[in-house]
Amino acid sequence: MLANKTALVTGSTSGIGLGIAKALARQGANIVLNGFGDAEGPQAEIAALGAQVAYHGADMSKPGEIAEMMRFAAERFGQVDILVNNAGIQHVARIEDFPVEKWDAIMAINLSSAFHATRLAVPAMRKANWGRIINVASVHGLVGSAEKSAYVAAKHGVIGLTKVTALENADSGVTCNAICPGWVLTPLVQQQVDAKAAALGLSNEEAKKLLLGEKEPSMQFTTPEELGELAIFFCSPAGQNVRGVAWNMDGGWVAQ
Repeated sequence: MLANKTALVTGSTSGIGLGIAKALARQGANIVLNGFGDAEGPQAEIAALGAQVAYHGADMSKPGEIAEMMRFAAERFGQVDILVNNAGIQHVARIEDFPVEKWDAIMAINLSSAFHATRLAVPAMRKANWGRIINVASVHGLVGSAEKSAYVAAKHGVIGLTKVTALENADSGVTCNAICPGWVLTPLVQQQVDAKAAALGLSNEEAKKLLLGEKEPSMQFTTPEELGELAIFFCSPAGQNVRGVAWNMDGGWVAQ
């Protein structure tokens, strides 16, 4: 379905981003990966699906490097047709104890990077009259949780940015929507599981059940594969008039 399209997925060397990148690759898209850590393994996984793949290690807190990444993608594959703004970091602390530098970093990577990538992607998408911008927000873009002030604020901002981007491009074939996962067992969430297990003297499995039980009625983690399938829907003809939505996959978290 996505043959001859190019998808750039930020924060895609693991977790949700890699899951979405693989789903897009299975549909024939060229993939540009981005992120820290091991890049060769994820590139090999994408290539094994028969897709063309490239990697750019832009630091998503730096607008200049984001611009360079967008140029790289355009030079490598022509243009970015599908932009998935997924890069994100987390820090947990009460507001009065929250390190200012952590707040600034979370805002830069979780929110501002989506703005910078979007502003650079939109002109070519509008010229082609086709584009898909998918922002990976969070259930925390819809509801709050204590000790996550920066993350919650940034993710609420991502949903606001999604709505404005959708409205500004509603006269074209360019759509913008947000995916709002609940708990996904990414390395970021596994750190929270490990911390809970250590603090309460629980096994890892017990800590997982406690984490899910606090928020997610289904008692199931959402998977990167499921999120990838939702991204495919947004890119499909059926998603042509889905614009500006914040679609939660959260096991009933927000329904409570």
